[in-house]
Amino acid sequence: MTKAKLTLLFDGGCPLCLREVKFLSSRDTHKNISFVDIDSSDYEPDLYSGISYKDAMGRIHAINESGEILRDVTVFREAYRLVGLGWIYAPTRWPVLGQLINQVYKVWAQWRLPLTRRPSLEQLCKEKEFCKRN
Repeated sequence: MTKAKLTLLFDGGCPLCLREVKFLSSRDTHKNISFVDIDSSDYEPDLYSGISYKDAMGRIHAINESGEILRDVTVFREAYRLVGLGWIYAPTRWPVLGQLINQVYKVWAQWRLPLTRRPSLEQLCKEKEFCKRN
């Protein structure tokens, strides 16, 4: 089995995240992306470049095949490129639009949990005890 070109960390408890993963999976005919549910009880940060549960829940992360950690809009840009829809996120490379989209994503990441009716990050970490050691 070949190694995925991108390992995308996602929140399996988030309905919008699940919808995005389902969409990307359906488009990923070459299996270029592997998906890791960070909300799963068996998530091990050490297996994923040390990305802690708390960090991964706070903003989207992925790891490319060379081991580079990608964050925020860069993750979406790479994932969509790998499924043949790179044109959708291509404008995020433009200087002014890219900066705007990055700011919008930061606001979204800050409000994602309450908007999807999830507990706060602090509460999720308390429930996941391992946040204390990661």
